Parts: sequence; C-alpha cells; structure tokens
Amino acid sequence: MKFKRELTNGILIFVLMGIYFLVIEMLKLSHLFYLRIFNLIFVVYGVNRTIKGNHDAGVRGYFTNLMGAIMTSMIGAILSIFALLIYLKAKGGAEYLNDHPMRYIFGGDTTSVEYFCIGLFFEASAASLAVSFCLMQYWKDKVEVINKVD
Repeated sequence: MKFKRELTNGILIFVLMGIYFLVIEMLKLSHLFYLRIFNLIFVVYGVNRTIKGNHDAGVRGYFTNLMGAIMTSMIGAILSIFALLIYLKAKGGAEYLNDHPMRYIFGGDTTSVEYFCIGLFFEASAASLAVSFCLMQYWKDKVEVINKVD
C-alpha cells in the first residue's frame, strides 16, 4: 500500500468538494440542504480510485485495502473540515453559522464554529467508514477471495 495514493486521492476529494460547495454558494443554492448529499459522489470517487489503484498495483488483502480506503476518505474529510473552519471564520464565525441554523443537521439554534466542526468530524468519520465498507464489498473478491469454499 502506497500512502502517496491515499494522500493524492484524499486531496482530490477535498478539492472536488471545495469546488462543489463554492459553486453552490456562488449560485445562491446553499440554502438547499439536500444538495449537500452529492458530496458523497466525490468521496465514493476518491475512495474507489484508491482501491482500484491498489488493485492495479497488485496490493492484495481486504484489511489493507479497507485501511487505505478509510485513510483516503478521512484525509479528504479532515482537509475539508479545516477549510470549512477557515471559511466560516472569514465569513463572520458564529454569527454567519447561526444565521442559518435550520440548514444544518445538528447545532441547534446557536452553536460555535468549533463545536460545529467537531460534530461535522464525527459525521464525516461515520460516512467515511460506511463508504469504505460499502466499496470494499464490491472489491472484496477482486482484492482477496475470502468467501471461497474449498
């Protein structure tokens, strides 16, 4: 397993999600919370690229590829959360965030930017695990035959 592949694809996830959310913000569509679900496409794309790259490079083993997938998605998530933290601070911090409390899954009526980012980290961690496990179910027979009956 090459960490360079996970890092590259994690950064790719970060860049694609950043562009997507900036475009949504520029088009004044950020109030449509359901558009945020489409960031899943970028995570799936980046994680799948990592597993496919490992497969093409001859990296075998379910656990090895699962850890690579999780690292890829978590790199993208952590970079995105740090970028969001900087963006929210630049836009006015808690005032900007609390101006739109109903758009967010968690946070309530008032929340700090730091608490919001911590909550987002836990949400991203769960999503990273789910995406990684789901993609590994697709790739499991290609990276290691574990359900073969002799």
